Amino acid sequence: QVHLMESGGGSVQAGGSLRLSCAASGSPDATKCVAWFRQPPVKERQTVARISTAGTTYYADSVKGRFTISQDNAKNTVYLQMNSLKPEDTAMYYCAARTGLYHGSTWCPRSGDEYNYWGQGTQVTVSS
Repeated sequence: QVHLMESGGGSVQAGGSLRLSCAASGSPDATKCVAWFRQPPVKERQTVARISTAGTTYYADSVKGRFTISQDNAKNTVYLQMNSLKPEDTAMYYCAARTGLYHGSTWCPRSGDEYNYWGQGTQVTVSS
């Protein structure tokens, strides 16, 4: 079992920054890739960024150059640094983990259906 807890959401003006954290507990040594998803109001869930067990990162085109996903293995925490925020970034942000992978894998699925653990979400609101 892996428990994920997001934090760091809030309200900012366009052009501002936020850093989201996703802290894992329960089975912290479980080999996993971690992804950030978001769900804007009245829209479908979107994949934002992913980091594999090898540390390979993937980004949605809409956030490339603005968002950075990183991990601190000592703290078992994954971060999403969000810069140059836009009103269209407004959404509930979720982190998710896919466990059962091997160390050094570059695979980290885009589809949320592939993830077996989810956090409760943190709201990000960007005003113009």
